Amino acid sequence: MKDGIRYEFHHMGIPTSEERPNEKYSAKAGMYTSDNPGDLRVQWHRFEESSPLHPLIKNVPHLAFKVPDLSRAIEGEEILLGPYEPIDGYFVAIINDRGVPVELIQTALADEIIWQRAKTGQGSLYRP
Repeated sequence: MKDGIRYEFHHMGIPTSEERPNEKYSAKAGMYTSDNPGDLRVQWHRFEESSPLHPLIKNVPHLAFKVPDLSRAIEGEEILLGPYEPIDGYFVAIINDRGVPVELIQTALADEIIWQRAKTGQGSLYRP
Protein backbone atom coordinates (compact mmCIF):
# COMPACT_ATOMS: atom_id res chain seq x y z
CA MET A 1 0.00 0.00 0.00
CA LYS A 2 1.29 3.38 -0.94
CA ASP A 3 1.52 6.34 1.43
CA GLY A 4 -1.13 8.95 0.80
CA ILE A 5 -3.54 6.58 -0.95
CA ARG A 6 -6.67 5.40 0.82
CA TYR A 7 -7.58 1.77 0.09
CA GLU A 8 -11.24 0.91 0.71
CA PHE A 9 -12.32 -2.75 0.57
CA HIS A 10 -14.72 -3.37 -2.32
CA HIS A 11 -15.02 -7.11 -2.89
CA MET A 12 -13.28 -10.47 -2.95
CA GLY A 13 -13.07 -12.64 -6.07
CA ILE A 14 -12.67 -16.41 -5.85
CA PRO A 15 -11.79 -18.68 -8.78
CA THR A 16 -13.98 -21.75 -9.06
CA SER A 17 -14.44 -24.65 -11.43
CA GLU A 18 -18.08 -25.17 -10.44
CA GLU A 19 -21.04 -23.73 -12.33
CA ARG A 20 -22.94 -21.33 -10.11
CA PRO A 21 -26.42 -19.79 -10.33
CA ASN A 22 -26.88 -16.56 -12.32
CA GLU A 23 -23.44 -16.53 -13.95
CA LYS A 24 -22.71 -13.61 -16.30
CA TYR A 25 -20.46 -14.54 -19.23
CA SER A 26 -17.65 -12.45 -20.73
CA ALA A 27 -16.31 -13.78 -24.03
CA LYS A 28 -13.42 -11.26 -23.89
CA ALA A 29 -12.18 -12.63 -20.56
CA GLY A 30 -13.29 -16.21 -21.16
CA MET A 31 -14.95 -16.23 -17.76
CA TYR A 32 -18.25 -16.52 -15.96
CA THR A 33 -18.94 -14.35 -12.90
CA SER A 34 -21.59 -14.78 -10.23
CA ASP A 35 -22.25 -12.89 -7.03
CA ASN A 36 -22.44 -14.65 -3.69
CA PRO A 37 -25.95 -14.37 -2.22
CA GLY A 38 -24.54 -13.38 1.20
CA ASP A 39 -24.22 -9.91 2.68
CA LEU A 40 -20.50 -9.45 2.02
CA ARG A 41 -19.31 -8.72 -1.50
CA VAL A 42 -17.89 -11.95 -2.87
CA GLN A 43 -17.77 -12.88 -6.54
CA TRP A 44 -17.08 -16.29 -8.02
CA HIS A 45 -15.12 -16.47 -11.29
CA ARG A 46 -15.13 -19.58 -13.48
CA PHE A 47 -12.65 -19.52 -16.35
CA GLU A 48 -12.62 -21.29 -19.69
CA GLU A 49 -9.39 -23.10 -20.55
CA SER A 50 -8.81 -20.60 -23.34
CA SER A 51 -9.19 -17.54 -21.09
CA PRO A 52 -6.47 -15.00 -21.95
CA LEU A 53 -6.20 -13.78 -18.36
CA HIS A 54 -3.02 -14.16 -16.32
CA PRO A 55 -2.71 -17.51 -14.44
CA LEU A 56 -2.65 -15.72 -11.05
CA ILE A 57 -6.03 -14.14 -11.80
CA LYS A 58 -7.45 -17.51 -12.85
CA ASN A 59 -6.10 -19.50 -9.91
CA VAL A 60 -5.63 -17.30 -6.83
CA PRO A 61 -8.40 -15.43 -4.95
CA HIS A 62 -8.12 -11.65 -5.13
CA LEU A 63 -9.09 -8.73 -2.96
CA ALA A 64 -10.37 -5.57 -4.59
CA PHE A 65 -9.95 -2.05 -3.22
CA LYS A 66 -11.31 1.30 -4.34
CA VAL A 67 -8.61 3.95 -4.63
CA PRO A 68 -8.94 7.67 -5.39
CA ASP A 69 -6.14 7.68 -8.02
CA LEU A 70 -5.67 4.48 -10.01
CA SER A 71 -2.67 5.76 -11.95
CA ARG A 72 -0.81 6.60 -8.77
CA ALA A 73 -1.82 3.34 -7.05
CA ILE A 74 -0.39 1.19 -9.88
CA GLU A 75 2.75 3.24 -10.44
CA GLY A 76 5.79 0.94 -10.27
CA GLU A 77 3.65 -2.20 -9.83
CA GLU A 78 3.64 -5.35 -11.95
CA ILE A 79 0.38 -5.09 -13.89
CA LEU A 80 -1.48 -8.34 -14.57
CA LEU A 81 -4.46 -6.68 -16.28
CA GLY A 82 -5.43 -3.19 -17.36
CA PRO A 83 -5.91 -0.51 -16.65
CA TYR A 84 -9.24 -0.74 -18.43
CA GLU A 85 -12.96 0.04 -18.02
CA PRO A 86 -14.83 -3.30 -17.70
CA ILE A 87 -18.05 -1.60 -16.59
CA ASP A 88 -18.99 1.89 -17.76
CA GLY A 89 -17.59 4.39 -15.23
CA TYR A 90 -15.55 1.73 -13.38
CA PHE A 91 -11.79 1.73 -14.01
CA VAL A 92 -9.68 -1.25 -12.97
CA ALA A 93 -6.17 -2.62 -12.90
CA ILE A 94 -5.00 -5.86 -11.33
CA ILE A 95 -1.50 -5.94 -9.89
CA ASN A 96 0.74 -8.74 -8.66
CA ASP A 97 1.37 -8.27 -4.95
CA ARG A 98 4.08 -10.90 -4.44
CA GLY A 99 2.06 -13.74 -5.92
CA VAL A 100 -1.42 -12.45 -5.03
CA PRO A 101 -3.58 -10.62 -7.56
CA VAL A 102 -5.02 -7.38 -6.14
CA GLU A 103 -7.67 -5.45 -8.02
CA LEU A 104 -7.56 -1.68 -7.73
CA ILE A 105 -10.64 0.33 -8.71
CA GLN A 106 -11.28 3.99 -9.38
CA THR A 107 -14.91 5.04 -9.72
CA ALA A 108 -17.37 7.67 -8.58
CA LEU A 109 -20.29 5.24 -8.98
CA ALA A 110 -22.29 4.07 -5.98
CA ASP A 111 -21.97 0.34 -5.31
CA GLU A 112 -25.63 -0.28 -6.17
CA ILE A 113 -25.04 1.19 -9.65
CA ILE A 114 -21.83 -0.83 -10.13
CA TRP A 115 -23.52 -4.12 -9.26
CA GLN A 116 -26.57 -3.27 -11.40
CA ARG A 117 -24.38 -2.40 -14.41
CA ALA A 118 -22.47 -5.66 -13.98
CA LYS A 119 -25.69 -7.70 -13.78
CA THR A 120 -27.13 -6.06 -16.89
CA GLY A 121 -23.91 -6.20 -18.92
CA GLN A 122 -23.28 -2.45 -19.16
CA GLY A 123 -19.60 -2.39 -19.99
CA SER A 124 -16.88 -3.45 -22.38
CA LEU A 125 -16.28 -6.67 -20.46
CA TYR A 126 -19.67 -7.96 -21.62
CA ARG A 127 -19.91 -6.43 -25.09
CA PRO A 128 -19.07 -8.71 -28.04
